[in-house]
Amino acid sequence: MNIFLTAGTFDFLKRMENTYPEEVMVTMVNQNGALLLHETNGKTLFKEPRRYEVLEASGELKKEGFAVMNNIPVTEEGRPVFEHQMKNSIRKVENQSGFSSFRILRPLSSNTYVIMTVWENELSYQTWQSSESFFGTHQTNAFVNNLQPKIFESGSYVSKYTITE
Repeated sequence: MNIFLTAGTFDFLKRMENTYPEEVMVTMVNQNGALLLHETNGKTLFKEPRRYEVLEASGELKKEGFAVMNNIPVTEEGRPVFEHQMKNSIRKVENQSGFSSFRILRPLSSNTYVIMTVWENELSYQTWQSSESFFGTHQTNAFVNNLQPKIFESGSYVSKYTITE
């Protein structure tokens, strides 16, 4: 399974999503613009997308919710350790109230992985952030970072989006 991402205006991306109702496409928006996600086993309909392979997935992508994308640049030598750690720690989020889905995305043409979680709403995400589960997951990731100081290429960053009809 692959995920392709492209950016543009909300209206343009929403028209594209509506043109292909048989495809799994989700339009997201934040203060910086809009993003269209296409999840498929086939080829994408986008001309120049960011390309990812789905390493792990849980839940169905819905047409509403709150998406959080942790963008994490990983060194070539750090990829196996990072992937192993993410596959083992991400499952802790599945039982959280308001959780909808997640995807661990391996980049096909860059060094930046995306760990995407989707929630019913922003409040559900914020509640999870203050939970013991969140602290435990991120404490484990910090431990790996201390063991493998060269695992990360540079600092990570978070993008948050509202998924809306």
